[in-house]
Amino acid sequence: MLSIKKYAAIDIGSNAVRLLIANIIEEKGKEARFKKSSLVRVPIRLGSDVFLNQHISEFNKDRMLDTMQAFKLLMKTHKVEKYKACATSAMREAENSKEIAGLIYKKTGIIIDIIEGEEEAAIIAATDLHSYIDKSKTYLYVDVGGGSTEFTVINNGKSVVSKSFKIGTVRLLNNIVKKETWLDLETWIKLNTRFYDKIDVIGSGGNINKIFKISGKPIGKPLTYFYLTSYYNTLQSYSYEERITELDLNQDRADVIIPATRIYLSSMKWSGAKDIYVPKIGLSDGIIKSIYYDTVSSNTQ
Repeated sequence: MLSIKKYAAIDIGSNAVRLLIANIIEEKGKEARFKKSSLVRVPIRLGSDVFLNQHISEFNKDRMLDTMQAFKLLMKTHKVEKYKACATSAMREAENSKEIAGLIYKKTGIIIDIIEGEEEAAIIAATDLHSYIDKSKTYLYVDVGGGSTEFTVINNGKSVVSKSFKIGTVRLLNNIVKKETWLDLETWIKLNTRFYDKIDVIGSGGNINKIFKISGKPIGKPLTYFYLTSYYNTLQSYSYEERITELDLNQDRADVIIPATRIYLSSMKWSGAKDIYVPKIGLSDGIIKSIYYDTVSSNTQ
């Protein structure tokens, strides 16, 4: 007997807002399969407001409302049964986040949960990683966002420790990451990876996904530290405009891709990793799985 459920995840990040709709395919005697049905990304960049002014502007408030109304209609037309909307770093820090979440609920009925960094890391760790990793290996999972980056050490297929740091692409673009925060991250990575002889990095986030696609590597094969360093140097040799015209990057990707690559390279350097794997999963995937396994609260359409 085959059963197909439709769940949705809304990820309200500091750089972009995403709606992932997934099919959960249940077959008797088999593990449930999670298949992406639709993914919509809107580059609102809330962090540019919040990390400088601690406030989401009227302009972006209106864009958020329009986006959520569109997402509401998309979930309705897809016949989504359950959903969860999670807001991360920018909404955590915005002084008017509760006001905006209340307005969105009033106008659309969508309930937004503003989650802490540790909960974000836990949801990300709940993604379908087991199908991508070798249980005999050790990994440092790095999920780079606009406002924060979540790190998880995975050993023998299990999460050992997780932490969220306020180092993200939008913060770096605005030069508001303190040197002390970088030093704290370096210390944390070295401290929590020093027990392992060999470690690989798993990278998630739109920027590393883009770099992996550009590399032409087959799925499942890693990018090397050498390749990533070389590409980082290439990116820096082009102007913002040239990255759009010559490297064919979208305008909302052409700036953040440099600080994102810096975070991945730093993570590899401090953990001693020579390879980075890119399974193309993130917070949205973790939300879908967490809804299905009932490890987080969810809402019905």
